[in-house]
Amino acid sequence: MPDGIVVHWIQAKFADLVHELDERARRRWAATEARSLGRGGIAAVSQATGICDRTIRKGIRELESDQPLEPGRQRRPGGGRKRRTEEHPGLAQALDRLVDPVTRGEPTSPLRYTCKSTSTLAAALATQGYEVSPSTVGRLLKAQGYSLQSNRKTREGTQHPARNAQFEHINRRVRARHRRGEPAISVDTKKKEPLGNLKNPGKSYEPKGRPREVDVHDFPDPAKGKAVPFGVYDIGRNEAGVSVGVSYDTAQFAVAAIKRWWARLGKRRYPHAKRLHVTADCGGSNGPRNRLWKTELQRFADKTGMIIEVSHFPPGTSKWNKIEHRLFCHITRNWQGQPLETFETVVQLIGNTSTNEGLEVHAWLDETHYEKSITVSDEELAECRIKRNKF
Repeated sequence: MPDGIVVHWIQAKFADLVHELDERARRRWAATEARSLGRGGIAAVSQATGICDRTIRKGIRELESDQPLEPGRQRRPGGGRKRRTEEHPGLAQALDRLVDPVTRGEPTSPLRYTCKSTSTLAAALATQGYEVSPSTVGRLLKAQGYSLQSNRKTREGTQHPARNAQFEHINRRVRARHRRGEPAISVDTKKKEPLGNLKNPGKSYEPKGRPREVDVHDFPDPAKGKAVPFGVYDIGRNEAGVSVGVSYDTAQFAVAAIKRWWARLGKRRYPHAKRLHVTADCGGSNGPRNRLWKTELQRFADKTGMIIEVSHFPPGTSKWNKIEHRLFCHITRNWQGQPLETFETVVQLIGNTSTNEGLEVHAWLDETHYEKSITVSDEELAECRIKRNKF
C-alpha cells in the first residue's frame, strides 16, 4: 500500500476514535498501529495523528512490558512534567510575599501597589529566578486561597456599643405601626439633578448607529435650574410619593413633601391612623439638629392631630434607610441614558418607575420657592412638644 494511502487511512481511523480515547488508550492505540505496519510504522502514525514519535515508542514499550500500568492510571508513578512548586520549592512563599507584603513584614515592597495581575506577578517572580507563566501564577493564587476581590464598604467609622440595638429599636417601632395599621415611612432627598441636554449615565435602546446626542460639557445651566426630588416611601405598602422641587432642599420643602404624600396618598390608605412613624438619616434637611425640621413637623402634627414619631439612623448608616434601596436605585435605573431636560421630564420618569415586586411611584412637581437659612429662635423651638423615646 503506498505511503500516502496508509497515512490517509490512519488519519480516518484516528478521527473516528480520538474523542473516545484518554491519554493512555491513545498512546497504546498508536503503538498498536505502528507495530502492525512494521518498518516505518512509527513515522507514518506520527505523521497521520500528530502524536509524537517518542510517545508512540513509549506505547510500544508498555505493550511489550511484563509490568503493565495499573487500571485507571495514565502514566507510571512519577511520570509527566513536574509541578513548578516541586521544581522550585520556594515559589509559593515568594508569590505569597509579593501578593501580601504588609502581613509578611515588607510594607515598603515596590510591588505593594503594582502586583494587580498575574502577568505582573509572573514578571516579578522571573526577576527572582522563578520562570512561571501567568496562568500558573493564577492557579497558585487560587490554591493559596486568593481570589480577585473589590473593596467592600463595611466600616462605618467609630461604632457605638449599642449600634445593633439602635437598629433593632427602629425595626420594632416600624413593626408596631404595621401591627396597628398605621403608616411607617422612609424619607430622604435624592441627588439633585441639573436640567438640560446633558449626559445621563447608563444606556438606552436607540436606532443602531444613532446614539442620542447631548452636550459635550456637563456644565449646569442656571437658567434651567436643578431638580430636587424628595421621596416619601411607604414601607408597608411598597408605595412612594416623590415631590420634585424647583428651588432648595430645606426642612420646609421636606415636610411639605410629607404633607403632600399624606394629602394625596396616606390619608386614604390610613384613614384611622393616630400616629405616623418617620425614619430618616441624620443629615440634610431632615437632620435631628435641624430646628426648622422640628417646628415644621410640629405644625403638621397640629394640623392633622397625629403623633409624629421620628427615628433617625445613626451617623454613617444612611444606606440602611429603606428608601435608598427600595426607591431611589430603581428611579436611577429607570431614567438611565435619558437626558433630564425639563422638570416635567423628571416628574414623568419618576412616576413611571416600577418593579416586579409591585413598587408603585407617584410624582408631583412642587413649584414653591423655599428660602434658605431660616432661623428658628429658642422661643419657637420651645413651643414644640417633643418627647424623647425611652430608648
